[in-house]
Amino acid sequence: MSDIAAELTPREITRRLDEYIVGQQKAKRAVAVALRNRWRRRQLGTELAADVYPKNILMMGPTGVGKTEIARRLATLARAPFLKVEATKYSEVGYHGRDVESMVRDLVDAAVQLVRTEKIKEVAGKATAAAEERIFQALADELGLAQYQDHTHGLPGVMEGGLWRPRPRTQDAPPPAAADLAERDQARARLRDDIAQRRIESRIVEVEVRDQKTPTLSVMGPQGNETMGIDTQALQELWGRSPGNKTKVRKLTVAEAREILQDEEADKLLDQDAIVQEALDRAQNDGIVFVDEIDKIVSSGGSDGPDVSREGVQRDLLSVVEGCSVYTRYGHVRSDHMLFLAAGAFHFHKPSELIPELQGRFPVRVALQSLTEADFVRILTEPKNALCRQYVALFQTENVSLTFTPDGVQKLAAIAFKANRTTQDIGARRLMTILEKCLEELSFDASERRGQKIVVDGKLVEDRLGDAGDDTDLIPYRL
Repeated sequence: MSDIAAELTPREITRRLDEYIVGQQKAKRAVAVALRNRWRRRQLGTELAADVYPKNILMMGPTGVGKTEIARRLATLARAPFLKVEATKYSEVGYHGRDVESMVRDLVDAAVQLVRTEKIKEVAGKATAAAEERIFQALADELGLAQYQDHTHGLPGVMEGGLWRPRPRTQDAPPPAAADLAERDQARARLRDDIAQRRIESRIVEVEVRDQKTPTLSVMGPQGNETMGIDTQALQELWGRSPGNKTKVRKLTVAEAREILQDEEADKLLDQDAIVQEALDRAQNDGIVFVDEIDKIVSSGGSDGPDVSREGVQRDLLSVVEGCSVYTRYGHVRSDHMLFLAAGAFHFHKPSELIPELQGRFPVRVALQSLTEADFVRILTEPKNALCRQYVALFQTENVSLTFTPDGVQKLAAIAFKANRTTQDIGARRLMTILEKCLEELSFDASERRGQKIVVDGKLVEDRLGDAGDDTDLIPYRL
């Protein structure tokens, strides 16, 4: 696990989650302990650590109260591979849907991308320098500023694409004067500085880049090519259909060329095998899988129709959560020590209606509470990504000063809370509907109101929403 995990005590994890999620302290404490236990297991001996399994968590509560956000922020804090899936997208073998084991493959892919991104940041400086050098050489050749040198045998020539191109000297072509060489060197220095300072980002340059086109190859199995775990790219290379190291010349702006060439140069500096090995280790020991809508695969008790498939998904999910070996394009991966977080509203079903074996694999259960009017006030103003802050920043791009007064925020929260209580409870997502409706006209006219100040107070909210905010006949149409 990342070294940063050593600093993440349960109290510190809870504090950081508080920066984005209001309330739900029980859920925060549960996931904080689960994350800390990942680090604690890493400190144990190999033999004992193999027997310490994660305590998977089942979160129950209505939509919009923070279940998904808690899981996502937790993975971000730990810098761990994270995957969010919907339980309803899977099906048992023989029914329409994805194979349950594909979630492990997707998690491994996410882990490889995560590690690769981290490694690219480590070599970013070298990759940028190499990319700018390739752009410089391309522009220098185009402008006739290629390096002029004397060959060891006295033949003049230029450096083109990193290779010496000697040019025989004729009697009619004397060597260039020192002044010409000095002027050429100055022009090259100016060009190099322009590239480094990003002054010619829109200039078109012809560069030789890797050919990214890959022919399509479909390998279908009983549940699609994902079930077979076949690396189609390897097959393409084996059959000679992969572009491999083929290159082509493209006309790009300097900015576009820099981005593409940086990726190419970074790939040259990275050890791909080491990336895969680290990614597999982090996926197996630190990976977090968030299974949402798990209550939707609870059987209603009938023996016909889709209920058969629902219970089948539970059985298939059980094998993955218990721990099994899944074949991926990078080899076999075990799911024994992956942390599974499951969540569901459980409006029509109870957790006890899950098959007993699956219930036992989620020993920690947390009930998240419905949000109150006071919670809505805090959600609008306190988190780092608070909705009010987002709208203030959006209006600022139009040079419009938008401010929210306490009574305005209170009124917005009251309308949202009443709408949730009167109709379907969709949690904090209701605030987006209320705010967007309140600021719709102002957002439309913001481009024509540059330099103005807009104050969102209780009166403005009342004027914009009118009686509709409290009209039970109109609330159902404002989802």
